[in-house]
Order: sequence, then C-alpha cells, then structure tokens
Amino acid sequence: MQSDLLISYFECLADPTRLRILRLLEKHELGVTELVDALQLPQSTISRHLKLLADQNWLASRRSGTSHLSVMLPAELTDTQQRLWAIAKAESSAWPVVRQDELRLDRRLRQRSDESKKFFTGAAAQWDSIRSQYYGGDLGLTGVLALIPADHVIADLGCGTGQLLAQLAPHVRQVIGVDNTPAMIEAAEHRTRDFDNVTIKSGELEALPLESKTVNAAVMTLALSYVAEPLAVLREMHRILKPGGRAVVIDIMTHDRDDFRREMGQTRLGFSGEELTELLKDAGFAKAVATPVATAQNARGPALILATAGLVEVG
Repeated sequence: MQSDLLISYFECLADPTRLRILRLLEKHELGVTELVDALQLPQSTISRHLKLLADQNWLASRRSGTSHLSVMLPAELTDTQQRLWAIAKAESSAWPVVRQDELRLDRRLRQRSDESKKFFTGAAAQWDSIRSQYYGGDLGLTGVLALIPADHVIADLGCGTGQLLAQLAPHVRQVIGVDNTPAMIEAAEHRTRDFDNVTIKSGELEALPLESKTVNAAVMTLALSYVAEPLAVLREMHRILKPGGRAVVIDIMTHDRDDFRREMGQTRLGFSGEELTELLKDAGFAKAVATPVATAQNARGPALILATAGLVEVG
C-alpha cells in the first residue's frame, strides 16, 4: 500500500544517524570504513543503517574489489522520497554533528589524494619507463584511435608527463592536459614545448579547470584507480564534453595484487567491466561499453580494461 511505503520513508528519515549517512552519500560514493571514520560509529552500526537504507531504495550500491561502495543518487529517488529528503536535508543542515562529519570525511579524502600525489611526485622522472614496463609503450594510443578528427579538441585527464599529448597534437586542433602534480606538469610542458596547440592546466580530476561543453573527446588513462571518488571524476568528464562527445577510460582490470597497488600508490584494485560501465551510466553517459585490452608483450602489470561512452547528440 502507498501508505505503508510513505510510513517506511518516514521511518528511514526519523533516525539521525541515517540522516548523517545520507548527507555524506549524496555528495560522495563511500565505503563502510570511510563512513565509520567520518561518523565515528562502530562498523556494525553503519552496516545496519546502510542495509536498511538500501532496502528502502535510498541508496545505490556496487562492489569495487573487496569493498562495497554506496551512494545516494537523488535523481533516482521517487518524487515522494525527493520531497521528504529536501525537507530532512534542510532541517538537519544546522546540526553541529553534520559539520563535524563533513570535516572528518574531507580529511579522509584528502589523505587519499595526498597519497597518490606523493607517488606521482616521486615517480615523475621515471614515469614513462614505469608505464612502459608495466603496461607497454603504446598504451595511450589504444584508447584514441577512433577519436582523431582533425577539428577536434581533446582533453587528456591525468596527463602525467604528456606522452599522449605529444602523440595527439599533430592530428587535432587542440589538446588540453590536466594533472595535479607539479613535477608531472613540468615534464609535460617540456615534452610538448614545440606544439602551439597544447595547453596544460593544473587541477583536480574531481573539479576540472575546464569550461562545460568545451571538448569533443576526453581520455583518461591509468588515472581513475588513483582517485577516491571515481563517480565524481566521471561526472566532471561528462560536464566538459560537448553534445555528441566521446569519453575513453583505460585503467586496470580488477585484480588481487595488493602489493602492486601499494607499490603504485593506487586507491583500489582496479575495475571490472560491469563496474566501469555502471559508473559511466551513473555519471550521465550513454552507450557505455567496456572491453579487456590485449596485454602488451613483456608487460608485468595487471591486465587493462578499456571503456568508451558518449553523450546524446542534441538537435
């Protein structure tokens, strides 16, 4: 009955812990350990509340390696849920504990980002040889062979030392690289110094320093496994693309080599094809497809996966 469903919604939102959880999951895709750290509550308590929220369709969940991640997607809530959530969110916004939760989560997410930055700062000088050693020398080209009309503007997100920028520059109108590590940016600027159609910007993948709807295609190569919130990054990738634009993501396929993950400074044990396509769909992309990439000869790293997706053409 509709009345029973309404009462169940009220019951879900009647608990302050569940409200605190939903406030965080509306902004971030998080695992149990991150929520435990942010809310300073036992794992059993967090897990119990997550299950109840999931049972009542307040959350979307997926597995990432050994982790179970949850997120609230307001657009996927029913109209009733959206109205109730708007009221609950507004009424709880002034709670002191809510601000404390946000500060603790920000600290946790910054720690993840800092760990990746430390790895890239130390690896900048050897990054090209590291990439070639583990993944093969032509890795970047695997994802862009179908994306090179001469009038295109292409963004390389997490551009590293600029290898792909230099490969693309002779073939397109403009190439834009984004990275958050000064040592990587310096190396990329040096590598592309002879091209006048290359622009390199400093910025985070979760908040790209690019205007909305300004690029025809965006490529992200071995960057998604370093970020704390893949969904936020893919939403930004979606934002900068023009209508009809295409996205390409190349990253590590799900594996169990935790020693490799630690050595490379990554935040997760790769992505499955299903996981990547679901993330792209949740970010707003259409026709997301993921396929394994043939392993390069003598590559010692885990297998890779290639995902492509697009934006719906307008008009």
